[in-house]
This record gives sequence, C-alpha cells and structure tokens, in this order.
Amino acid sequence: MIYRRPSAKQLPALETPTSGLTTAQVEAQRNALGFNDIVPQASSSWWSIARDTVRDPMLWFLAFTAGLFGLLGQFTEALTMLLAMLPLLGMDAYLHLRTTASSAGLASRLASSARALRDGRWQLIPAQQLVPGDLVEVVSGEYFPADGLLVKGTGLQVDESTLTGESLPVSKHIVDAPEALAAATEENWGAAGTRLLTGTAWLRIIWTGGDTRYGEIVRTVAEGSHESTPLQKAIAQLVAILLAVALVGCVVLAAIRLWQGHGWIDALLSAVTLAIAAIPEEFPVVYTFFLGVGVFRLAKKNALVRRAVAVENIGRVTCILSDKTGTITEGALVLSHYMPAPGLDNHGLLQVATFAARQDSGDPLDQALFKAFGTTSASGRVAEFPFTEARRRETAIWSKDAAGLAAYTKGAPETILAICELPELERSHWLDAVNQHAQSGRKVIGFAWKTMPAGATLTLEPEQGFQFAGLLAFEDPVREGVREAVADCMVAGMHVIMVTGDHPATATAIARSIGLGGGSPQVITLTSEDDPASVIASCRAIDVVARATPTQKLALVQAFQAQGELVAVTGDGVNDVPALRQADIGLAMGERGTRSAREVAPVVLLDDNFRTIVDAVAEGRQLFQNLRLAFVYLLLVHLPLVIGAAAIPLMGLPLLFLPLHIVWLELVIHPTAMMAFQDLPSSGPLAPVQHQRATRFFSTEVWWWIVLVGGLASVAIVWSYLYALGTEKTVEHARAMAIAVLLVSSAGITSGLTRLRRAAARWLVLGTLLSLVLGIQLPGLSHLLNLQPLHASDWMLVTLAFFASMLLSMVVSSRLKHQLTG
Repeated sequence: MIYRRPSAKQLPALETPTSGLTTAQVEAQRNALGFNDIVPQASSSWWSIARDTVRDPMLWFLAFTAGLFGLLGQFTEALTMLLAMLPLLGMDAYLHLRTTASSAGLASRLASSARALRDGRWQLIPAQQLVPGDLVEVVSGEYFPADGLLVKGTGLQVDESTLTGESLPVSKHIVDAPEALAAATEENWGAAGTRLLTGTAWLRIIWTGGDTRYGEIVRTVAEGSHESTPLQKAIAQLVAILLAVALVGCVVLAAIRLWQGHGWIDALLSAVTLAIAAIPEEFPVVYTFFLGVGVFRLAKKNALVRRAVAVENIGRVTCILSDKTGTITEGALVLSHYMPAPGLDNHGLLQVATFAARQDSGDPLDQALFKAFGTTSASGRVAEFPFTEARRRETAIWSKDAAGLAAYTKGAPETILAICELPELERSHWLDAVNQHAQSGRKVIGFAWKTMPAGATLTLEPEQGFQFAGLLAFEDPVREGVREAVADCMVAGMHVIMVTGDHPATATAIARSIGLGGGSPQVITLTSEDDPASVIASCRAIDVVARATPTQKLALVQAFQAQGELVAVTGDGVNDVPALRQADIGLAMGERGTRSAREVAPVVLLDDNFRTIVDAVAEGRQLFQNLRLAFVYLLLVHLPLVIGAAAIPLMGLPLLFLPLHIVWLELVIHPTAMMAFQDLPSSGPLAPVQHQRATRFFSTEVWWWIVLVGGLASVAIVWSYLYALGTEKTVEHARAMAIAVLLVSSAGITSGLTRLRRAAARWLVLGTLLSLVLGIQLPGLSHLLNLQPLHASDWMLVTLAFFASMLLSMVVSSRLKHQLTG
C-alpha cells in the first residue's frame, strides 16, 4: 500500500512519542479536520428511493404508452404496460436499498470503538471521534480504527488481505517518533479495515475519515456510476424510432382517409388500428421478461444476479481481471510439503513444529499447523519468546518432567539454520530447497529443537546448539477447475489477467500453474508512478499484474475499457470494491467474499468457483442471442402487420385489419415473442466474440435481411388481399386470406428462428396454426370475425408462405449468429 505523507502542521505538538492528546488538542483537530467518518451514512428514505426511480426513462416510456392505449380505449394493453412497470419499479427500489446495504457492508470491517490515551488516561471512545494525533491501543483480533504509525508493540502481524489481496500475514515494526514519518515505510503503518493478528500495538493516528486508504475506496464506490448498457441504448433508440414512425403514420393515414372521402369514423378507425399494430410496446416488455429469465437461468449455474442488466453484459465479456486470493486460490494457508531432517519422519517434524507454535495466536500459519497435527495441551509450556522482525523466529520452552526442558523454535529458514549445528554443505542443500519452493510461490518455515537441563534459566532465549528438524512449505492452493476454466476462456478469445497485491514471484508461480500465457506468463509490477493505461498500451500481452493497489486495479479496468474491452472483474475483498463497481460485470465471491464486495457486484458466484464464470458467460451469450432472435421475430411480424394496416387503406380499399383482428394477432405475437425464444439451448461450445464495447443491436447486414424478409412478407400479405378480393369480390374473403398469410408467416418465422428445438416453440407454432384453422374455417367463428373460409387453392398458397418464411428466417438466424461470433 502507498501512504501519503501529511505535513508536520497536521499533527499537534507532543511531549513524548507515546503521549496522548489533551481535550483542547482534540477539539482543535476536530474543528480543523472533522470526524473519523470513513463510511458516510446513506439515505434510505422512501423519498430518496422515489427521487432516484423517476429518473429511469424506461418507466416514463411505459407510462406514456399506457396512457396512449388508454386514450385509444385499449384498456387491456394499457394495463399490460402498467404491470410491466412493476418489476422495473421494484428493481430501482432494490438497487437504492442495496446501496445502503453496501455502505453497511463496508462499515462492517471497521472498528466501532477505540481505546485512546487522552488527558493522561486511557478512554474507550467511539472510533468516529478519533482525530489525527490520537494515540490508540489495538489488541490481537481487533481492526485498526484509522490509518497511523505504529509506535509501540512487538511481534506484530497484520491481516491486510481486504486492502491488498495478500493472503499471508504481514509483519510490522514500530517507529520511534512521529518525527520519523518521512522515513516510514509500509511496514510501519497500520490501516483502517485491516486486522491485527498478533501482539498489542500502539497506533499514532495520522489519517482519518475519507483520507484513510479505506475511505478512498468508499469514496470511489460512492462516486462511481454505471451508464446505460449498449442494449438499453439500442432498445431505447429502436422504440423511439418506431414510436415516432407509428404516430406520424397514424396522422397521415387519418388525413388521407378523410381526403378520400371515407368520413371521420373510418379515418379514426384506420388511425386507431394502425396505432395498435405499430406502437412497439412488446420491445420493453420482452426485454424486461428476458432479464428475469436470465436471472433464473444464471442462478441455476451458481451465479446470483443482483443487477438484472448484467445478464446482457456477461455474455459479451472479452477481458477478465481476476483477483488471486480467494478467487483463483483458496485464500487459506495449507501445509503442502514436508522436508524432515535425517532421523525424523513427517510426523516427527510436524510435532516439533506444533510445539513451537501457539494454538491461540491467530496466526494463519500456526492454525495450518494445528489443523494438520490436531490440538495439543499447553500445560507443559513454561516460557515463550514471540516473533520479532529483528530475531525472525519465535521459541517456546516446554517442561519434559524428569527429562528436563526442551526448546522448540520456528522462523525464517536462514535464521533457523544459522543456530543449528550443521555442516556447511548440508546447510547449502537446505537453502537450495528453500529457494526452489520460494520460486514456486510457497512460504517456507524452518524448525529446530534443543534439550535443556531442568534448572536452565527461562528468561533468556537459547541462541545456539539447536538440532535442525527440517522445513515445512505452505501455500495458498489453486481452486479446483481453475486451470480448465482459464483454458476455456482463452479458447473463447477472452483475455484473463490476474491482478494481485502479492509478490511477483508468488503471482508468477500461481499464473504458471493455471496456464496463463500458455504457461509462460508475462508479469509486470506497478509502482506508484506507473500509469496503468501507458503500461497496457506498451505491453498488450499482460498476464499478471503484481503489487497492485486498489487505485491501480481500478485504473486497469478503466484502461482496458478505453481500449474497447468489455471487462469483468472478480474479487472477494474490500480492495476489489472500486474495480467491481467500475467494471462492466463485477463478479463477487459468495462464500468467501466480504459483504461490501457482494453488495456492490451485480453478480455473485455462489460456489466461489472460477469455472462458474465460464458457465455464466456461455449462458449469458446464449440468452443475449435468444433476446435478439425474439426481437427479430417482432420486427419480421410487425413490419408486414403495420404495412398491411397502412397500405390497404391508403389504396382507398376497405380496411384489412379490424381492431378485433389486431387483438387476435397480438394474442399470438405476445406469447410467441416471450416464450418461444427464452429457453433456446446453446448450439455449440463457447466461441470467440467480437471485441467491441459499443456494439449495435443488429449489424447492417442483419438489418438488410430483416428489411428484405419483412418486405417480402408485406408484399405477400398485400398481394394475397388483392388476389382474394379480385377472385371472390368479398372483403371478408380477402381479409381471411391476408390474415392467414400473416399468421403462417409468424409460425414459419418462429420455426426458422428456433429450429423448433424446445417444446414451447413447437406448442406455440401448433397453437398459431390451430387458431388460424378454427378462426377461418369454422363458419360461426369466421362470421364473428368478419372472415370467410378459404378454398383448397388458397391453402396451398398459405402453405407456400409458411415454408418460404421459415427458410428465409433461418438465413436471418444464421447471419445473426455470425454477428455475435464473427
């Protein structure tokens, strides 16, 4: 982590390095610098929710459309629009409340109170009241209440994983005085949101509130925003164009009918019919419906979608920035390799190790030892010498009854080897083993023991004469299935990059083990002066970014987005929150993830399995393709419907569609658009996608095919009306012929786009054809609908229209698939 240096004026004058503040000094600091409000309170009032909700343009469109239908007397359609608003209203309210929950999640890793030295005595005060210059005491297991310098304490180890991603404990040492601030390094700092694992620390507060590292993360989250997704923009543009054309067409048609001398009633009926046929209310309804389907389908893949529009983006991901700790790896130390000295077996080495460890220390390394060996009684432990940076080892002395005493020590291998009686060649052998394991990203610890006489002093730590017991290597293991998932991502054209706060050697070893960079990953280490955008521009084939800070991780996301990538970010800690918020898709770990990461991310992986990302991307791609197919169907069916409703009246002929016919057609179109396409399976393995952010909903080629097929269907409908009118000389027969062609075209388009691969599509096609036969061929029903039964020759033409529409729509489907993966 990088700490900014405050000016000397920010800290009040102190008598000694361990002096506390006076009440007057506290008041002066608070007046100048404010309270220690690291996470500001978010408003959750209903007024705030309503204010944010009314900003959603899709809700205004649905309300306007419902009002228009109401004015036209189509109350069923108006009610449909109002009901479609409910899930959107609920989603907006939920997102607002989730922001409040996110703030609570961020606050859960902060100390709520602190022991501060004020006016010469220790006082327990709310952490919010701390000011720069305060001296606080933090004991093992507690979180630091603000950022500051460590001025007193021994054997200090800190869990900084939520800020840096570093899974191993970080050793800290003290500075003598605040005057040493200019020379302080990160080993001298304690940060808000990190937890003290061992020892008792005195912390001189330097930064509070939004100036802390944790506060910077919170501020980044609060200031971040998500613009409308490309699909939302495309739908809004499509709906706006179609709505404008529909309204203009209604006015023009009414004026022409009046000019033709058909009267006000005919003109109004023509305009109303065209309006009902042309107003594109299905598009936002189908979009909302498909988002709900996507949420359900991804949940079955162990991906919980918390922001429904993420269903769109997840299938278009081209770049994954993955946290290492807890995402690619298990996020816990595991004893992985035993290297006992001659004369000892694995059990004997582990027994020496547990005698040197402390069962209640909170040190993950000690916990891993006892997990491997089991619990032991500490009744024979008579003295201990905790770990310090200067000694780089810790020692425990045990009573062996009549056998006297025994000292057991553990620590850095070179330190342990130095106090053991070993030949130089053997010492070199052990050091070579340490280096080999270190290059593989493992943490290696040395162990030794020494027998002592019963009367030996217990106040001095033994320094020499130890017997070397061996080495134990610990690692944060890679999660099962990650290597295969990474390979699938690379085959699909997705760029996988591991971003971690770990040491480059550790990151390189993990990256190599999961196959990044083809087993030869390119690793970079960012410094505080590096601009991530410049680094990426100069080195596109990056596989690992080590020593990354939260700010740099966020900048990496922005840099890749600027290059046109759709970026997914995985993570589980507070350090991942800004990047999760900025990314096109934030994927939080559900089992190990912090509450703040889960609340901010639009998608939560319930099983913490990197493999789930690949499954979710494949599911998202297929769902996005299915939504496009549904929209193709709507366009191909609505185009001839609108043209038929407008062209025939413009010719001065009797109306083709009456309001009752429009209702019949909508009863076919609505369920087909929502049910026939949403459950289509994937047609093959995960394939590469186009690397572009601002993708159009349909390519120019697909648009031409839609216009061509829709235009041919329109010509067929108008021609069939004119043909039947000229043959039978009755409007009822002509209407029946045109409606039959439109309905079989709808069934043919559905068959071609879905390939009838699901039962829902088959039943909908069958239902469409059955309603057609019953509505036209049954004399009583056809009379009610102002139609006449068709002849055998008519049905031959209708059958031809079915197969023609099916074949042409299959071509459109194949071109649409090519747009997604080409």
